[in-house]
Amino acid sequence: MAVDIVQPQSRDKLLEHYAAGDRDFQGWDLMGVDLGRADLADANLSSAHLIGANFVGADLSRVNLSAADLIGANLSGAILIKATLAQAVLIGANLSGAKLNGADLSQVEANGANLSAANLSDANLSAACLRGVNLENGSVLRVCLTAANLWGANLCIVNLSGADLSGADLSGVNLYGANLYQANLTDAKLEDVNLTGANLNGATLSDGAVQH
Repeated sequence: MAVDIVQPQSRDKLLEHYAAGDRDFQGWDLMGVDLGRADLADANLSSAHLIGANFVGADLSRVNLSAADLIGANLSGAILIKATLAQAVLIGANLSGAKLNGADLSQVEANGANLSAANLSDANLSAACLRGVNLENGSVLRVCLTAANLWGANLCIVNLSGADLSGADLSGVNLYGANLYQANLTDAKLEDVNLTGANLNGATLSDGAVQH
């Protein structure tokens, strides 16, 4: 069902509605709005227009951002624990240091996004498009990346212990020093992958062999 886009809104208007108990902001146009440090936990921002918005340090716990347009948005240090971002567009977004534990990012389009030092443990990124993303020093324990496209991504020194990368495209990915302990790489594409210094103990590789 199509969502009617609300006329451009301001930070004050959004926070006024939120303080009054309203949590439904589906389809709102908040392009470029500064919501840094705002508390928007449990809000519904699905299909919202959030291009270039600032969410630095904001509390977005359990927020519904499914199908939201977050191109170039700044979510550095934001709390997105158990948030829903399924099918959201995060191209070029800054999520460095964000807490995305248990979040649903299935089928997101996040090419070129900055996720350095982000915590994605237990998150779902199945079928996500993550070409060229920067996940350096990130923590992605037990993350689901099945059938995800990570072509050319930087996963240097990333903790992928227990991650499910089955069927993922890891072509040209930098996994230097990454921890892939007990990770599942069955049917993953590993052309030109840099695994220098990576920990593959207990990992299941693309041919089904388990490393010891």
